[in-house]
Amino acid sequence: MRTYQKKEESLHVAVCKYIKLQYPDLIFSSENGGIRLTMGQSVKAKSLRSQAKLPDLWILEPRGGYCGLLIELKKESVWLRDGSLSKDKHVQAQAAVLTRLRKKGYLAVFGCGLDATKIIIDAYMKREIKVVEAELGSMIDEWWK
Repeated sequence: MRTYQKKEESLHVAVCKYIKLQYPDLIFSSENGGIRLTMGQSVKAKSLRSQAKLPDLWILEPRGGYCGLLIELKKESVWLRDGSLSKDKHVQAQAAVLTRLRKKGYLAVFGCGLDATKIIIDAYMKREIKVVEAELGSMIDEWWK
């Protein structure tokens, strides 16, 4: 087993531990897209999902009119200094999937860092959706709807 984990993997593990401690009865799952697999396993895993760029974390609990909370975890902010979303093609593709999921009734967002992600999860679980929207900042104006 590797002793070193990438920061995003460490964030993912930390968020999952947090959920298990704070919300032990909550049903959640993680997308396995970032896990290193053999070529055969990778081909099989790809055939078992509809598309790439699915969010990392799926909280399967309806709240505040949403079907569930889906979070794309990021170790650093995807927001530029002017408040706009990064122009990185990967981030833009992920944002497009989040937008599609929101149109289907999910609260689907970026969680940038452990502290921000915890705020989003806690606010969602407490049905404080306005807190989630405030945490997301300028994203609301740019691509929330």
